[in-house]
Order: sequence, then structure tokens, then C-alpha cells
Amino acid sequence: MKRKLFEKIEELQPRLQEMSNFLFDNPEIGLKEYKALDTLTKFLEEYDFKIEKGIGGLETSFRAVYENGVGGPSIGILVEYDAIEGLGHACGHHLQGPLGIGVAVALKECLKDKNYKLVVYGTPAEETIGGKLIMIKNGCFQDIDVALMTHGGPNTTTDIKSLAMCKLTVTFKGKRAHAALKPEAGRSAFDALLLTFNAIEFMREHVPDDVRMHYTVINAGGPANVVPGEAVGNFYLRSYDNATLVDCKERFFKIIQGAGLMTETTYDIHIDKEMGGKIPVLTLNDLVMKSARELKAPAISAPREKTGSTDFGSVMAVVPGTCLRIAFVPEGSSSHSDEYLKAGKSEEAYEALRVGGKILLSTIFEIIDKPEVFNKIREEFESKTKK
Repeated sequence: MKRKLFEKIEELQPRLQEMSNFLFDNPEIGLKEYKALDTLTKFLEEYDFKIEKGIGGLETSFRAVYENGVGGPSIGILVEYDAIEGLGHACGHHLQGPLGIGVAVALKECLKDKNYKLVVYGTPAEETIGGKLIMIKNGCFQDIDVALMTHGGPNTTTDIKSLAMCKLTVTFKGKRAHAALKPEAGRSAFDALLLTFNAIEFMREHVPDDVRMHYTVINAGGPANVVPGEAVGNFYLRSYDNATLVDCKERFFKIIQGAGLMTETTYDIHIDKEMGGKIPVLTLNDLVMKSARELKAPAISAPREKTGSTDFGSVMAVVPGTCLRIAFVPEGSSSHSDEYLKAGKSEEAYEALRVGGKILLSTIFEIIDKPEVFNKIREEFESKTKK
């Protein structure tokens, strides 16, 4: 059966490469991915997937479903397709959609004697607002048992952890006054912001080593001869542990409260974006890499122990999942770079489409074909989320 699946994905390669080239040549930023949405869903419609567009509160998202039999595992394939403003597809997202839908079609066309469900989720705006976060809030991903994703990179590997992240904007409001003639009448919002920055520096001594806290001034409140009546700061809090981040947020809120009390100012805290850290399911990671080694994937490396923040981390907090990193750029290349752009339509990119598709097919077939594998994945995830 794996041989049949691999033959089918080979047969689909010209179409998949054509789609990836089209997406690369027509880059669209988050929430504007209309051509990508149309291209990917039309291909799935050709193979009779049931398509819903604009799900989860995002106009350029989609959900495509095929079900064979009843009672089998529900496999989620998540695809991204947004580009970076001013750069284009400098992160390899033009490969994800064609690869993911090619895998779904190959399974549908070949695997007829097993019970399973395929759900392809099109997830917009990863680079900007983290579209998956909004989709989660609106009920998406509740219908899948496993979430699988791919991403181009300098090595073929998987991830262990990612940084949980909270981005916040804090606005302090005080009272304006002439800084020379009547400073006693003023209450400085900028002083409150400076006290917040200082308190964060003191807090650094008393947090775990993996915690990251950074900040900047958005609005300092005006000229130096006026007591600032308003000041705005932007803050990021991060940790590889979700519970640690929750603790840091609570302490951060106390800092804001204290700064307001000390300066007699009021404040508003707005949470702009929150991303959970990945909960790694090593059973699933190992299964993916076993397939990668069998298929002699390029530039195989050890799992990435720690990575940056991603909205896929929040998906992995509610359903077991993993992201296959498939090599197509030189080792050591940084994402959002010229190296990614230069490799966008290269033979290495097409090989990533081919081999990445086969790795995902092999992995999904193992999950569907062997209930004990699926059960082990689910048990590991449940043991980690119950802590």
C-alpha cells in the first residue's frame, strides 16, 4: 500500500509543482490569500472533497473533508500559504499547501479498505496575526485526532519545544501639566512606563532561564516640557513551559498595577496575541523521522530542542501533533531570507515536495493501519496534558 501511495504522489508531482510555483509567483500576505485559497480548494474539489471556505472567522481559511468508513482516526493536515510583506515566500509556505493537499488526495485515491477521516485545514496569516489562534477560539481543530504539518527548512527534522508567547500593549494615562511652571499638577504616564521597564529588569533575576521578556516604547507622551498624559509600551513574555508563562503574566500584571499606584496613573492592558508552547509527542516525532530515514530524506538532523513561537504550538496544546521540517535550503540558512527566496522554485524545493509528501503519507498510513500506534500517540499526549 505504501508503494501505491508513493506512486500516486509521484503521479501528482507535476500538478503540485505547478501550484507551488504559482503561489511563489503570486505571494499574498495574511488574510489576503485569495489566489492561494482558490488554487488549493479547486484542486481538492476535483477529487470530491467537501469544502468549506471562510471557517473559524477568517475569510481566506478553508476546511476540506473526506471520510472512508466509520470509526477510524481523524487525521488533520494543516497548511499555511501566506507570504511575508515586502519579501514574498521567504519562509517556504508556498510548498506547504500543495504538499498537504497532494498527500490528502493520494490517500483518498488509494486507501479504500481502512476506516479513517481526512481533514485538511487551510490556516491563513501565520506570519502576522497567527491565524490558527483565531480558528481555535472559533471551534476549529476539534474534529481531528492528530494534527500534522510540514515546513521547509535547512534540515529534515522535527521540533521538541517552542516558545509559548504573550504579546501585550499597555497604555498608562496620567495628567498633563507644564513641566516647568506647574509640575506638581501633573501625573506622568511615562514615569509609569519607565517603572514598568525597571521592574521587569529586577524580575529577570527571579524567573527560570528559559523566560524571555522584551519591551519597547510605542508612545512616550510628547515633548519634554510637558508632563506626559499618556504613554504606551509594547511587551513580549515568552517561555518554553506553558505554566511558567502563566506565572510570568500574573507577575507582570502586578508590576503594571504597582507602577500605576506609584505614579497615580490609570492603565489598560491589551493582550494582542497569545501562543501556546508545543507539547511534544515523541512517539509521533519518532514515527515521522523513521519514515524520513527510510526514504533517505535530505540533510536529516537531530530534533530541534527549542524553537521560536508559532501558532501551531497552540494547536498542539489541544491535539497531538507534529511538524515535519523538510530540507530544501542550504544548512544554516535563516528563514525570511534571500536563501529561501532563491530556493523557492529550485530542484531542491521540488524534491522537498516529493519526499516530504512520501514521509507524511508513510506516517499517516502507519497511524491508520496500526491502532496500537495511534493509541500510543494519544496516550502520550494525554499523559503530558493532564500534568
